[in-house]
Amino acid sequence: MKWRLIIPLCLPLLTCAQEYPRKEVDLERLADELFGFQDLDLNYEDLYENLALLLANPMNLNKATAEEIRFVNILTEEQLQNFLTYRNEMGRLLSVYELQAIPGFDLQTIYRIVPFFTVQDPTYSFHTSLWERMLKEGNTYLIMRYERTLEQKRGFTDAASETQRFTGDENKLYMRFRSSRPGDYSIGFTMEKDAGEQITWNPSNKQYGFDYNSFHAQLMNKGRIKNLIIGDYQLQFGQGLLMGSNFGFGKGAETITTIRRSNLGFLPYTSINETSYLRGASTTYEISKYIYLSGFYSSTWRDATLAIDVSEEDFFSSLQTTGLHRNLSELSRRKRLREKQYGFVLSYQKQKLDAGIIYHNLTYAIPLQRNPQPYNQFTFSGSALQNMGGYINYTLKNFTLFSELAKTYTRGLGLTSGLMGSVTAKLDVSFHYRNYQRNFYSLYSNAFAESSQPQNERGIYWGWRYRWNRKYSMTGYMDLFRFPWLRYRIYAPSDGHEFLFRFNYQPTRNVLLFVQVREESKARNRTGSESNLYLIDNGIKRNFWLNADYGLNQKLSMKTRAQFSTYTINGVKTNGMVLVQDISVKFGKLSLTGRYAIFDTEDYDNRQYVYERDVWLAYTMPALSGIGKRSYILIQYDISNKLTCWLRYTNTHFTDRETIGSGPDTIDGNTRNDIKLQIRVRL
Repeated sequence: MKWRLIIPLCLPLLTCAQEYPRKEVDLERLADELFGFQDLDLNYEDLYENLALLLANPMNLNKATAEEIRFVNILTEEQLQNFLTYRNEMGRLLSVYELQAIPGFDLQTIYRIVPFFTVQDPTYSFHTSLWERMLKEGNTYLIMRYERTLEQKRGFTDAASETQRFTGDENKLYMRFRSSRPGDYSIGFTMEKDAGEQITWNPSNKQYGFDYNSFHAQLMNKGRIKNLIIGDYQLQFGQGLLMGSNFGFGKGAETITTIRRSNLGFLPYTSINETSYLRGASTTYEISKYIYLSGFYSSTWRDATLAIDVSEEDFFSSLQTTGLHRNLSELSRRKRLREKQYGFVLSYQKQKLDAGIIYHNLTYAIPLQRNPQPYNQFTFSGSALQNMGGYINYTLKNFTLFSELAKTYTRGLGLTSGLMGSVTAKLDVSFHYRNYQRNFYSLYSNAFAESSQPQNERGIYWGWRYRWNRKYSMTGYMDLFRFPWLRYRIYAPSDGHEFLFRFNYQPTRNVLLFVQVREESKARNRTGSESNLYLIDNGIKRNFWLNADYGLNQKLSMKTRAQFSTYTINGVKTNGMVLVQDISVKFGKLSLTGRYAIFDTEDYDNRQYVYERDVWLAYTMPALSGIGKRSYILIQYDISNKLTCWLRYTNTHFTDRETIGSGPDTIDGNTRNDIKLQIRVRL
């Protein structure tokens, strides 16, 4: 039966290739749809890298779980259930061509999902040596990257004070090695030095060559040990309320799938963000056919500002998250605080039910004691934090229900719960409810929330997506939220709302036109005399996007976008805009991408974000504020199947200022030029 379905659909293609043509994914479009808005204060760089790495190591469709497929955020719940049903009834897929035989899978969907997945040769054996698998599969690579700002910052000159003067050179260096095979193994390391940092060997100061070093070794599916990681790792369980790494998307044009977190478990950490990883060991063990026990231990050093109180006892007042250690001031906070974490997850996974209980313990070597402010009376303080909770995910026909409930020991509760699915083949809907009490603390969470942490917030979200046909579709959401207690810059309980509407027209696979409108209303302290300190006003920000992506032929594609915004508070209205023109050209092994953009914003509240293409695994989405222009050119050349080079040059010119940046990062002048060179060697 399987071949009767496949042969009529695929015979014209089988004469051309053995595998489905693997097109380059438009990560710019994915960023627009999945990443929401940069001002949501998410860790977009790590999120982008996790997607890019998935492209480099496509998952096996015959082994991928529903949670892993959901993380890609492309398939509707109806399409996902149709795929799982097909796989259960028909057995192993013989080719990705079979996706065409599954109800609800049109060519547009297949083209989008194919780069993330593959179909493994059923005759492949893992009994070869690790070295042979590393070389045979082609997923072993080495990356070397060099970056530099051509203008000199004050921190590199005598104009900076002794504590602010940078100790290292102006070059930013990056190196990464990784070898991996999905479902089998992963090993690798990452090293980075920011501009201004030194390369030095000083173990007494926890400096080992590059300023930042990361490593990991992972084994998967070795008997009852389903996952084992030694070194740096990240974790994602339940809905990320207690254990969540950089796998949570914000609110954006993808209004359905991004509200749900995928239960991915432990994954290697390979990013250069110096605050988001755990270091130690983690494992998942199969107790029985449907019951799994996952446990982890982590011991890391964090950047922190240390102080001494009147009783001469040490405490730290804040954690530092920039990862910069360029001068004496920044070095004084480098790796000053020992953080230890451990926990376990006992889970039950059978077909459409996925449930578990979670325990998480975090301790600091010295206590946290923040500088008292009206808004942070309920912010976490102390040296120990214990949380316990449970989650449940259940699929019923074309709908999936998901929820996680957690409690901080002797403190408050946190709840995240939702539903999403396909009402018809054309209409998808989503609903989400959240309630995070003001004394609920979860410091490693990525649960769905308006704030960066799930605390002091209640909210209801509705999302929908409707497709008339292949060409026309609409998406939208409404989010109503309330903050029962004070927040930073909001010294009173407050509420707000956010909505988005987007209309898409895609006449062909290479052409996409859309119009998007977004409004957000959120309170802010009223400026003025101290007598008005606790009076607040609601500020309303509106964004308007007009976009056209069009491929003129196989070698030439263009993108035109206009973004406008307004911000109104206390009767004062300000504006901002950016106009963008992109062009991409391919000449065999050579690819060129260029952009020219002009921007004009009256204040920082109207800053504009537009994703920029960059070298592989690098993420760039700058905040354009003020008046000026920004342009870049990206050159990619595939010297061979084993060697690829990138060169990126960026120019930013302002007309409303004489200096760029602040403090030791100040550039005297109104122009900044940056270069970036990267080489990737496949072994």
